[in-house]
Amino acid sequence: MRRFYFAVSKRFVDIVASVLGLFVLAPLIAGIAVTVRIKLGSPVLFRQVRPGKDNELFTLYKFRSMKDVDEENGLITNEQRMTVFGCKLRASSLDELPTLWNVLRGDMSLVGPRPLLVEYLPLYSSTQARRHEVRPGVTGLAQAKGRNALSWDQKFLYDVHYVDNCSFIMDMRILAMTVRQVLKRDGIASDGYLVGEPFSPNNEKSR
Repeated sequence: MRRFYFAVSKRFVDIVASVLGLFVLAPLIAGIAVTVRIKLGSPVLFRQVRPGKDNELFTLYKFRSMKDVDEENGLITNEQRMTVFGCKLRASSLDELPTLWNVLRGDMSLVGPRPLLVEYLPLYSSTQARRHEVRPGVTGLAQAKGRNALSWDQKFLYDVHYVDNCSFIMDMRILAMTVRQVLKRDGIASDGYLVGEPFSPNNEKSR
């Protein structure tokens, strides 16, 4: 049953949900795109290569929320480049709307472990690397349980638990929990980091 869900049902739900989402939310997506263009300039979309299922690389799409790197004006780190508008966009998770295109393409699923940076791939333990046995998600169990307020160890435990126990009911619960997290705006940042602590197998939270 679980294998059938991954192979057929889950993909069907992703296609239907992403098509409906892109259609119904088209006016909102267009409005955000115009606002990003006015507030932050071009490009409107943030594009970055991320690893997906079986470590296959794909281009992730999100709305841009930061200014460009500008060393002359001291805009180097994420914290320095973030704007008030960008913080609100991230807090509302509306910056994720273009990711529905990734779901429709099959790069991602609505629910699954979040796609992290390519540079993290060689840093994972064999257990942590199991998060790539399934398609990455727009949201996941770790996001529903606390987002960036969790330690890396906690995030990976939730990711692997999802891989081993995924079902339609679990996905629906994660989506509902994610909505609650977004409305409460909990776990957006981690201690000392505006957009989340970078992963390192040697830092205190990932031991």
